[in-house]
Amino acid sequence: MATIGPSSRRGTATDPIRCAILISGSGSGMKAMLDYQASRPECGHTTVVVISDIDGAGGLEKATRSGVTATSLPLPDIEDRTQRRRLHEEQLHAALVHFDVELIILSGYMRLLTASFVDQWAPRIINIHPSLLPAFPGAHAHRDVLEAGAQISGCTVHYVDAGMDTGQILGQRRVPVFSSDTERTLGERVKVEEHRLYPQIIDQLASLGLPHFQED
Repeated sequence: MATIGPSSRRGTATDPIRCAILISGSGSGMKAMLDYQASRPECGHTTVVVISDIDGAGGLEKATRSGVTATSLPLPDIEDRTQRRRLHEEQLHAALVHFDVELIILSGYMRLLTASFVDQWAPRIINIHPSLLPAFPGAHAHRDVLEAGAQISGCTVHYVDAGMDTGQILGQRRVPVFSSDTERTLGERVKVEEHRLYPQIIDQLASLGLPHFQED
């Protein structure tokens, strides 16, 4: 929907793209993005708010220490799951509008966004996934990679659509899978590449110009 923010523009050092990073946990990828943005005076994107769906998520304190506004938006305490999800996304949408966000960056955000929310923001929602999509989507990518006996894994940055890790791929990095790997060791090796790839893709989006919101 062409109803939020500017229709399309390039980010510059003096007028950077305003990003929100959504997290659910420790925020290691978020911290890597914040450090990248802070260390490059020429960076064309900046994070204006970090939002977690979990109260007390470790990444919130990291964001605050980095000088970025951080807040939690837990799901409302109501029984009806459909209504709870709808109200939560309405609150999330309102927060993003309040901070004049132009680009949503998902970084370890463990909630699957509804089609109605995605429709409001697409294609300005980006995610990073710890596998070489379309292989091994979902929440247990490292486990699935190891169980399948794959010899190569990696990470993928993609646009978010209404499916689970099915959006258009923007970039990937590969890592080897060793016979001695556990989910933890594979995850740590993939994470190194995630922290390199994600800021570079956001750089490209900022320099080329954000895509237009989808029209009805």
